[in-house]
Amino acid sequence: MALRGLGRRISIGKRCFSSASEVEKPPRDGKPINLFSAINQALHIALETDPRAYVFGEDVGFGGVFRCTTGLTDRFGRNRVFNTPLCEQGIAGFAIGLAAMGNRAIAEIQFADYIYPAFDQIVNEAAKFRYRSGNQFNCGGLTIRSPYGAVGHGGHYHSQSPEAFFCHVPGLKVVIPRSPQQAKGLLLACIRDPNPVVFFEPKWLYRLAVEEVPEHDYMLPLSQAEVTRQGSDITLVGWGAQLSVLEHACDEAAKDGISCELIDLRTLIPWDKETVEASVRKTGRLLVSHEAPVTGGFGAEISASIAECCFLRHGLQLEAPVARICGLDTPFPLVYEPFYMPTKNKVLDAIKTTVNY
Repeated sequence: MALRGLGRRISIGKRCFSSASEVEKPPRDGKPINLFSAINQALHIALETDPRAYVFGEDVGFGGVFRCTTGLTDRFGRNRVFNTPLCEQGIAGFAIGLAAMGNRAIAEIQFADYIYPAFDQIVNEAAKFRYRSGNQFNCGGLTIRSPYGAVGHGGHYHSQSPEAFFCHVPGLKVVIPRSPQQAKGLLLACIRDPNPVVFFEPKWLYRLAVEEVPEHDYMLPLSQAEVTRQGSDITLVGWGAQLSVLEHACDEAAKDGISCELIDLRTLIPWDKETVEASVRKTGRLLVSHEAPVTGGFGAEISASIAECCFLRHGLQLEAPVARICGLDTPFPLVYEPFYMPTKNKVLDAIKTTVNY
C-alpha cells in the first residue's frame, strides 16, 4: 500500500478544546510490519512522549490477547501499564475519571462484543462530561481501543461490529483504520485529540495486513476521508477491513469496464460528508458496505445524507438508488459466517446492478 497523508512529530502541550490536528507528509521511511505491531508502536510513542499517558485493560500487562501491548509494562512500568478486573463498566469509569484529571487514559476493551457493559459510562458520562459542566471540565484525554469485526471463527461473541451504536452519540468520535500505516497515525491522533474517542481495530487484519510503516511519530487527520482509488462510474464507501474487500471488487469491476471510486471514511463520527458528496456528484452512484447488520448500520446514515444532498439538486443527481452491501440482520454466525459476510462477489453484483440501473 502506498503511504498517504502522513503527519509529523509534534510536541504535546496543555490540552485545549480545538479538534484540529497538525499533520503533513513525512519521509517515506519505515519497514513492513503488521497491524498489531503498528498499534504497539503507537502505544510506545504515546507513553514515551507524554508522561500523563496510561494504558490499561484486561490482560494488557502481559501483552494482551492480540499482543498489541507487548513490551509496554517492561519499558514503562506497572504504574503506567496495568491489568484491570474483568469489568468493562469499571474500566470505562476509571478511564473517564483519569482523563478528567488531565491525563491521557488509553483503555482497552478486550473485544468490542464486550463493550456493552461499559455503554452507560461511555454514552452518559464520557460523551456528556464537557457539556454538563459548560466546558469547565472534560475527559477529552480518553481513548477506548477495542478489536472489532469478523475473524473467521469468532462466532456470536467475538465478531460483532458495534460502531453504529456509538455513532448515534454526540460528544464522541469513532475511528476505524484499514491498514497498519493508517492504524498508527490515526491512533496517535485519537490519543492526542481533545475529545473522547472510540477506536475500533479490525482484528481480522492484526496479522494479515502488512505494509511499510514509518517508525517515527506521526498523526493522520481525523474526520477526513481518503479517496484511495479514483473512478468515474460509481462511488464505493467503507471502513476498516471492508476496504480490502471493496478494493478487490473494484479490480473485478474494472475487467468489465466499470470505473470505481473508492473512499475510506476512516472517521465515522464526525464523518467527512463533503468528500463523499463530491465523489457522488461526479459518479452519480453510491454503494456503501460494512460488516455490521444492514438495518440501523452507519451505511444507512450515509445513504440518507447523500440522498438528501444529491437527489435532483443543482443539475447533478443520483442516477440509481444507493446500494448497501452489509452484514445480515441476524446474530453473527459461526459456521455460516461466509454467508453472512459482505463478500467481494456480493459487492461486485451490486456494482453491476447499480451501474446498469
